[in-house]
Amino acid sequence: MQAQAPGQEQKFKPGRVSPKVRVLLVEDEVIFARAVAKRLQQAGYDCEHAATLEDGRELVRQMAPDLVLLDMRLPDGNGLDLLPELVSKGIAVISMTAYGEVTDAVYAMKLGATDYLKKPVDLEELLLAVEKAQTATQLKHHLDYSRQRNMHASEGVELLGDSPAVSSVRAQIERFAQLVSLSDAIPPTVLIQGETGTGKDVAARLLHLSCANSDRPFVHVDCASLPAELIESELFGHEKGAFTSAQASRYGLIEAAEDGTLFLDEIGELPLPLQAKLLNVLERRRVRRLGSTKEHPVQARFVAATNRDLHQMVLEGRFRSDLFYRLNVLTMHMPPLRERGDDILLLAKHFATQTERRYGLQPRPFSIEASHMIRDYQWPGNVRELKHQVSRAVLLSRESQIMSHDLALPGSLQAAPPMVTPEPGVTLESAEKVLIENALRQSNNNVSEAARQLGITRMAMRYRMERHGLKL
Repeated sequence: MQAQAPGQEQKFKPGRVSPKVRVLLVEDEVIFARAVAKRLQQAGYDCEHAATLEDGRELVRQMAPDLVLLDMRLPDGNGLDLLPELVSKGIAVISMTAYGEVTDAVYAMKLGATDYLKKPVDLEELLLAVEKAQTATQLKHHLDYSRQRNMHASEGVELLGDSPAVSSVRAQIERFAQLVSLSDAIPPTVLIQGETGTGKDVAARLLHLSCANSDRPFVHVDCASLPAELIESELFGHEKGAFTSAQASRYGLIEAAEDGTLFLDEIGELPLPLQAKLLNVLERRRVRRLGSTKEHPVQARFVAATNRDLHQMVLEGRFRSDLFYRLNVLTMHMPPLRERGDDILLLAKHFATQTERRYGLQPRPFSIEASHMIRDYQWPGNVRELKHQVSRAVLLSRESQIMSHDLALPGSLQAAPPMVTPEPGVTLESAEKVLIENALRQSNNNVSEAARQLGITRMAMRYRMERHGLKL
């Protein structure tokens, strides 16, 4: 990519670059080299100069430059001889060629050079090229880091459970993965629906890991947490100067996904104006950054998730119908935890073991009462709530077993065991006694827990127990 001519962009201003950015200039024309080194140092770069390939190799070993300005014609060889070594070390390279040596410049780009400049080089043009190369390098390092982080985050990702509901989800993931991996085809979008905490993000990551390009980026975008004023820039990217704080060009998350997976979590929270832009990307498979007239191809597969009823939102005018139909190609429903039967206990034991290993605690089983409580509770927060409550119980429990009171489940949401129902016509006094007996039985005779379930203080609970002649 050839640098733009001077005046097409805002001039580079000294002092905007960290002094830690190291530039190596490999150039045999001494007067030109001195001028370049002086201008780079004025702009805040550390700059060293080598007049030959041999000296250049030595300085690369000594200073580990972030960027190399590499002349093609040198006294002891061609800059192309050094270029592959630099690229293999992850060093950005801008090649410099004399007029009429375009062939060398093209070949340099094929070998991995970031940019090229034609001599004679305008110093302001050179500074712009250096800034662009440095920005591109930082973005590449950021994407490499994100990819490594996502790979580590994907380790051990699994959908636990043997219930029919979970088995159906696994079968859908396998089938959808086959469809989105078809060669020479635009990957179909996948919409994952389900209540909060059911594991929609786990299903999306498993779908990514099951596809052919599982080594490519997995970019998770939480549409609900992105600030409204930044979400467009985050998704679509921007060019330098597109708005007040846009100090440099930046890839958007759509481009960052490359040919991997872009997971749009909580898609129902996306503002209506951005829904139109997203639909355009899905339809045309091209994205345009803010402040740019150039479009970039989009290769990523799109997976969206929501806990909202998008169809109802369409009827209410809060979600575009055309985007809904475009997203609703392949649909997967994540079952709530209360519909997964014995999977609940299996998951509880799994989360308990995870917490024990993380904190070096001795393994402890759940008591019979705690197991019943876990199995019968409705879990409105689903798997996320189960993980939180179990981890908390494991950390706070001081007994040889994890007891029911360690779980600290809300009494108003607790699914109680069969209750003793008073006979018709019974007095309020008798009904109160029955309620207290049920609460004590449900809490395994833990007075504090029973009081909390009934919404009274422990002292009031003791008073009522004495009044009704109830003893532990």
